[in-house]
Parts: sequence; structure tokens; C-alpha cells
Amino acid sequence: MSSAPHSPRFSQELWQGIAEIYDAILRHPFLTGLTDGSLPGDAFAFYVVQDALYLKGYAAALAAVASRAPDAGARETFARHAAEAISVERELHRSLLADLGIDPAAAATAEPAPLNLAYMSYLLATIGFGSYAEGVGAVLPCYWIYWEVGKELLRRGSPEPRYQKWIATYGGEDFGATVREVLDVADDLGDGLGPAERERVRRAFRVTSRYEWMFWDMGYRKEPWPV
Repeated sequence: MSSAPHSPRFSQELWQGIAEIYDAILRHPFLTGLTDGSLPGDAFAFYVVQDALYLKGYAAALAAVASRAPDAGARETFARHAAEAISVERELHRSLLADLGIDPAAAATAEPAPLNLAYMSYLLATIGFGSYAEGVGAVLPCYWIYWEVGKELLRRGSPEPRYQKWIATYGGEDFGATVREVLDVADDLGDGLGPAERERVRRAFRVTSRYEWMFWDMGYRKEPWPV
């Protein structure tokens, strides 16, 4: 079972609550297929397009969290990440779309898959109707799980250059520095939470961690709308 790779504070408590989810993520055939090269190219292409669409909603979610932050440091962190960190990932998507022979303009107008739309909707609803702390808990897995997955897959490597490019982005130190900033925000926040709100944050963190597994599963299955 995976253990928390960060400081023994609130972030560790959150991570321990999703250990089995993270282990399931690492076992998913989408990710094992990235490292052994067996992931079908059309599944990866579907995922990249959907992830590019998701980032629009995620950027809005980060901006919303920034608007509710109680201190200038957290406001600056989330606002900067909404503008800068997302732009780095968008550049990755543009590069990957070109490698995959997909027109970025066409990808931008693609329809979000059902799971993609549900995940974005959950994030925005949690931030809009929950507390600031719940919003932080909800956006954190997309940062943290991708970094941990990236580091693990970077150790394994991939024979497929396009997959290796994706892995190197999320397993690299630049992305890691961004994630550490948010982990510090979460740890500082945890010190002031009462038991009831602490549980709501854990719940939000666990729900979006499940959505992370489901997002890769969506890509692997190339999830269509059923009707």
C-alpha cells in the first residue's frame, strides 16, 4: 500500500485516505500501457483531447479557489497557477496534438465526454457551494496524483516517444515545485480546521481522487455518450 510522500501533516492525512485509490491508478491499463508502449494510440489521442477540454474547467476552478482564499499568499498561488501552470500543460497538449495528427482547433471544439463533464461540474460546484478549504481539497488531487504518477512512470520509462513526453512533463521538477506550493497551502489550512470541516475536505479530496482514476479509465475506453 502506498504511503504519503509529503510532510506528516494534513496532506499526509489526506493521502492516507486515498492510498488504495492511488494503487488502483498505478495498476490501470492506461498507465501501464504508457510505460510498456501497449496503450492504443487512439485511446491516448482521445485522452489528450479530453484533458485539454478539462483544463479549461480546471483553470476556472483554480481561479474560483483564488477568489475565496483568505490570505494574499494563497490568492497569489492559485491565481498564478490558473494562469501559468495551466498554460504549460496546454503547451504540452498542443505539442501532443500535433504529434498525434489532430488539429488543435478541432480539438478545442470537441464535446466533453460524460465523465469529463461530471468531473468539471463537481469541482465547480464544490468550490461554489462548499468552503474554501473544501475547494482546496477538491483541486489538490489533480496536482498531486499527476505528480506522483509522473515520478513513478518516469522511473519506468516508455518506448513510445509521445508517451515519454507526457510522462516527463508531470514527473519533472518544475511541476513538482508547483505541487509543493499547493501542498504547503493545504498543510497550513489543515491546522485551523475543526473536525467536521476536516472531514468534508477529506471527502472532497477522496471524491476527486476517484475522478482521477475514472478520467484515465474514460480515456482507455474512449467513453461515448450513451444516447
